[in-house]
Amino acid sequence: MATTDRPVPTHLPPPSLDLPEPPPLRRLVGPGVIAVGIGMAAGEVILWPHLTTVGGLGLLWLALTTIVIQTGINLEIERYTLATGQTVVAGLSRWWTGWGVLICLAAAFQYMWPGWATSGTTVLTYAVDGGDVVVITVVALVAMGALLTVSPVIYRTMERAELIKVAVTLLFLAVIVVAVLTWQTWGDAAEETVTGIGRIPDEVTFTMLLGGLGAAGAGGVHNLVLSNWIRDKGYGMGAHVPRLVSPVTGREEASGSDRYTFPQDEINLARWRVWWRRANVEHIVSFGVVCLLTISLMCMLAYQTLHGQDDITSDPAFLRTQAEILGTEVGDWMEILFYSVAVVSLWAASLGMLDIMGRVVSDFVKRTYLARSAFWTEGRLYVAAVWTEIAFGSVILLSGVNQPLSLLLISTCTASVVTLLYSVLLVRLNRKDLPRAIRLRGGRLAFMLLAIGFYGFFATAMVITQLRDRL
Repeated sequence: MATTDRPVPTHLPPPSLDLPEPPPLRRLVGPGVIAVGIGMAAGEVILWPHLTTVGGLGLLWLALTTIVIQTGINLEIERYTLATGQTVVAGLSRWWTGWGVLICLAAAFQYMWPGWATSGTTVLTYAVDGGDVVVITVVALVAMGALLTVSPVIYRTMERAELIKVAVTLLFLAVIVVAVLTWQTWGDAAEETVTGIGRIPDEVTFTMLLGGLGAAGAGGVHNLVLSNWIRDKGYGMGAHVPRLVSPVTGREEASGSDRYTFPQDEINLARWRVWWRRANVEHIVSFGVVCLLTISLMCMLAYQTLHGQDDITSDPAFLRTQAEILGTEVGDWMEILFYSVAVVSLWAASLGMLDIMGRVVSDFVKRTYLARSAFWTEGRLYVAAVWTEIAFGSVILLSGVNQPLSLLLISTCTASVVTLLYSVLLVRLNRKDLPRAIRLRGGRLAFMLLAIGFYGFFATAMVITQLRDRL
């Protein structure tokens, strides 16, 4: 069926419908898994282990703090879409179209650098002892694009792919806890995490640090796409909005609006409280707890195997050294397992980056510029954005810019600055555009102001440091 999507003009009040009955918590699991599956990659596998190798476990406090702050920001992103069915990007664009344009440009700049895919391929070449990184990466990106293009319901594909990745990663973490980490490492981690609070080692630059902040957990536009995932999962008022489907194999669903409200009566507010509580539990456990465990254990693994060695370089080659040490100390099977988890983790994240870019662009462009186009459905715009990103990434790699760590630092530093920007906007959105009974206030508001100060401090420190170094 052809789409009949014709959003209600923004100057009119949104349609009012009852908030759907909340399902059991087990049926809400998914968006947090996708978020952690995509986010649990460059930071946990490369950037934070590299920072630990350089500066020790004294920086682990900052990684853990970042994840806690990101989890709180993510819940506010979910609040808006739960209450309206509309994505945060679309909500911000109702104030000023330029916000949507800026976020789409930020997404393009953050994700056109194929650092995740290149890093995964680089680790693969370590495992098989050879191979052309550029060619393999381009082929992998094309395969990922094809998978997303033919997926009937794209959310389901992403949920299954990232669920497999998270399960494999958690299995690996269980293995290293049992077979690798020593009591000495556990003790050092506890001591240095506490004593290191507020300190930053001299060996770590603010650029590296800001990149680490952007790669701990999620970051940047990645967080904003939680709106799209929970909408496709059917959270709250998102159940009234059609899911994103493939223009090749999917079936378009008709809808009237992408923004709703629900009556502020006793029945609906009771349902809201259940939705909000269960959404919080789902995300805190599947995203927050898993991220905390992963980044802690991967940093401890890097500390035990690599810290103190003088020949560690500033590129993913340290992963080869780490794998070889694990193979020598534990067995060849551990070396193979380490390589396998790293490749799966980084490539699954790259698949997610394509999905993020496609969703942000298609959602904004469709509702802002092509709402009445019968041809340019959201699915077609999504596919066009995905393949454009693949084309740009391939050109970047073929032009010779193919150093994984450099590509990752560009993306993750951008992520930290973008997170600062939309955190400020999100406070206003959830304060002004939601009914009083469900808006952001109290302790949650204080937390968001703390998050803004946190990202603002490190972004400002990086700019000042860069300017000082050039003067």
